Amino acid sequence: MVRCLLSAALFLAACLRLAPAFAHELRLAVSAGPVSLPVYVAEAKGYFKSEGANVKPLDCRSGKQCVEMLQQGHADVATAAELLVSLNSFTKADLSIVATLSSSHQMRVLARRSAGVLRPHDLRGKRVGTVAGTSAEYYLDTWLLFQGVDRSEVTLVPLPADRLAAAMENRDVDAVAIWEPIASTVADALKDDLAAMPTPRVYTQHFTLVTNRRKTAVANTEIVKLLRALARASQLIAQEPAAARQVLTTRLRITDAQAAAYLVAHDYSLNLDQSLVSTMESQARWALRSGQVTKGDGAVNLLRAIDPGLLRIAVPGAVSLVR
Repeated sequence: MVRCLLSAALFLAACLRLAPAFAHELRLAVSAGPVSLPVYVAEAKGYFKSEGANVKPLDCRSGKQCVEMLQQGHADVATAAELLVSLNSFTKADLSIVATLSSSHQMRVLARRSAGVLRPHDLRGKRVGTVAGTSAEYYLDTWLLFQGVDRSEVTLVPLPADRLAAAMENRDVDAVAIWEPIASTVADALKDDLAAMPTPRVYTQHFTLVTNRRKTAVANTEIVKLLRALARASQLIAQEPAAARQVLTTRLRITDAQAAAYLVAHDYSLNLDQSLVSTMESQARWALRSGQVTKGDGAVNLLRAIDPGLLRIAVPGAVSLVR
């Protein structure tokens, strides 16, 4: 009897060692769009579960909304463009980037021909809708500067991301600056009235995994598991693009051709590299110049807004920052 009990105890201990160690639930706020493909793949392929990460994805319309959920305590980790962390560094400085999920040139400026907009200079005196305080607004300002149009020459109309397409159809705005897949929705709705503006590569968007500094301190083990699952997803996207496209078409309800175009336009490498720092430094200068923040907000140390420690543990070699 003792031998049987001992054997049973040893078997149970072995099973516990092999079973995934699901700890507390990690709530992940996920912005809808091709930028979040690694999260979609990790969820669809069961990578979170197999890495022992108890992840609960929460849908949000934009990175801005995802970060708001994080700061309000409704999420533990959020997906968002780096700009939100750049701006946060001037004030609360409670956010940190733990990894870049994707980088892309996905922003677009789209206009209505019937509004008399056929080329960038035609935007002077026009109403341009965008999501204020996001990477879309930063892109618009940078794009206008590149095109030789002063920001003061256009009327910025701040709108939620999910109202931009309707605003164009209802002629409440003459143009929009926005990310995918909303840009494609706007283009499809306008049809022959669409005037697609040039898309110079004036901004590389880094779509990142963001957490609260206090949350990182108490949930670092779970975040490492999350990163390992996302690294496996990035590998699948690179090695099996057809499978990745299928996940994207299902999640965003788009065609295979659209999904293929998104894969070409995005780099889904999970990393932290120096280009992220360079972009955030440019955004800090823009934030001061455009009045997003004031000099009275104090000096900003952007390197403090990037926490490479967990990614170094999860994916050795994925961090190439110069600190």
